[in-house]
Amino acid sequence: MKVAIYSRVYESSQQQYIQQFFDELQKEKIQPVLFSDYKDQTANQLSLPDNTETFSHHSQLNGEIDFFISLGGDGTLLDAVTLVRDKATPVVGINFGRLGFLASIGRDEVVEAVKALARRSYVLDRRSLIHLDSNVPLFNEVPYGLNEFAIHKRDIAPMIKIHTYINGELLNTYWADGLTLSTPTGSTGYSLSCGGPVVFPDSRSFVLTPIAPHNLIVRPIVIPDNTIVSFEVESRTDEIICALDSRREWVNKNVLLAVRKENFYINLVRLNENNFLQTLRNKLSWGLDKRN
Repeated sequence: MKVAIYSRVYESSQQQYIQQFFDELQKEKIQPVLFSDYKDQTANQLSLPDNTETFSHHSQLNGEIDFFISLGGDGTLLDAVTLVRDKATPVVGINFGRLGFLASIGRDEVVEAVKALARRSYVLDRRSLIHLDSNVPLFNEVPYGLNEFAIHKRDIAPMIKIHTYINGELLNTYWADGLTLSTPTGSTGYSLSCGGPVVFPDSRSFVLTPIAPHNLIVRPIVIPDNTIVSFEVESRTDEIICALDSRREWVNKNVLLAVRKENFYINLVRLNENNFLQTLRNKLSWGLDKRN
């Protein structure tokens, strides 16, 4: 069995758990294929299996890779999605970050997680993605995201007007700092912090959530994910910001944008005893009120 491993930054404070992870891989005879930048960071810091290989580009991840493992927080896992692309390789998120909605396997569960992969005793959650189409090239070869697409005004610029259409019919013109369109997975991300609802991952929907809207009667709305949502922007500045998950680009305000459901999915691995409701209770501290 081969697993690709990606992480952004090596932190010495996590060394005990990371070393334990690689030791367990070796015990289970699982060959690691490590992101080359991360291997350079961990030189002389970790004891890696002798058969460790490296990769630096998504094209080097062939059909021999059984799992793609992300070591970090949710942002690291979002990076992993841009490397896995449409290969359907199951993604394992081990949380060395903070909240960890996507990277739901705790650092103290690394031994259990590796054993689960070796024994194929896990559950696959299929997560939908969004795809961005525009009249100018954006986001290179990865115009898709797992969490959300967002439109922002630039820096301290005045609020912008975002004309939003569903299948070509006007939904609303948002006067706001911006607007997010999230997947069910992304409903617990940026959308949630802007007052959006929590949506179950298998709900087949999009969530439109305004960012600091000028009209207080404007509220988030849930729409079917078989629709095409398009945008036209008015701004007093020449540029706006478009973001897909943790990636962003500055584009001319006259850009034409349309978002639809991507035609492939990402498979997230979770341990059998973990589910979405448990994640909600744990991450949002539901049920900890002493009056309950």
